[in-house]
Amino acid sequence: MLISFLSFAYKHITKPIFFLFDPELVHNFVTSQGELIGKFQMPSKILSKLFAKKSIVLKQRIAGITFDGPIGLAAGFDYEAKLTQVLPSVGFGFQTIGTITNLPYKGNHKPMLGRLPKSKSLMVNKGFKNLGALQTADKLSKLNFKIPLGISIGKTNTTKKETQKTAVADILSAFRIFESSNIKNAYYELNISCPNLFGNITFYPPKNLDELLLEIDKLKLKKPVFIKMPINETDSQTLKMLEIILRHKIAGVIFGNLQKDRKDSSLVPSEVSKFKSGYFSGLPTQKRSDELIALAYKYCGDKLLIIGCGGIFSAIDAYRKIKLGASLVQLITGLIYEGPLLVTQINSELPALLKKDGFKNISEAIGSKN
Repeated sequence: MLISFLSFAYKHITKPIFFLFDPELVHNFVTSQGELIGKFQMPSKILSKLFAKKSIVLKQRIAGITFDGPIGLAAGFDYEAKLTQVLPSVGFGFQTIGTITNLPYKGNHKPMLGRLPKSKSLMVNKGFKNLGALQTADKLSKLNFKIPLGISIGKTNTTKKETQKTAVADILSAFRIFESSNIKNAYYELNISCPNLFGNITFYPPKNLDELLLEIDKLKLKKPVFIKMPINETDSQTLKMLEIILRHKIAGVIFGNLQKDRKDSSLVPSEVSKFKSGYFSGLPTQKRSDELIALAYKYCGDKLLIIGCGGIFSAIDAYRKIKLGASLVQLITGLIYEGPLLVTQINSELPALLKKDGFKNISEAIGSKN
């Protein structure tokens, strides 16, 4: 009852007020408030008691990591590592900070963030805005984490001329900084799919991807690595990338990142026309994300963990991705449109969906629709 009331209040009171202001300003306000709440035990305990109820049927152990719940925060929201202490209190089962790069980056030219309400989407053009690996590592090394924490790592965004070799070296430097720091993270994400970076460096061609992963193999990382994948490549191109990934010490893949097709049928043209740059999250990513989860599960479901990301606004959306082959799911945009209690709602509704289909644990549902 309380959750329904608060969700209603968010949609009809809080969200309309937030949407009167610049989205980047609101984002900074929300993350700063979340960081403040996370510093105090009492508010966190109260939130946990109300909104972080656990269900044994949602518990899994994957890639050597225990996940009490399948819903995670995707990379791209907490890029200054402000929310690591508060997210467990609202039901998240895991969280990814970043994407973090070797060198700090203040973000692309404004607007870096925009709303497309009719499209249930956000325009994103941050270009790996972050504090840099050294400052982020220093911040994280002082903390403990109640849920599995992932660090998303990508190439430093720069206008300087780069080569494949220098881009790889830059990524490796970031990994080395985090590996040498005393951080209790559970996993890494390798983000090769951000479409808002300068230059023409790409790791999509099999040769380039192979060169990058060979060098990452040499680091002998102590924690599993998941690769954040694009959604605008063809099935054939995606399968070629997966073929390369399977040759290396990679634990999983995430499908996927932003929608680059500005003519996607889910996008309302009048909303898209307001933004000359940037690409789109939320509903426009949903269909292709689902397709690629199914494709990857059929090709390598028993060899790679698959994490579904894109267009999750309800328990039905999350459950669909799980049945297509995702062991875990991540979201951001759904929080903006449905409210911060979306995770609690999904966690509350998933057990009933599993029971209806005759599953005793979420792990039994993975890939059942394939």
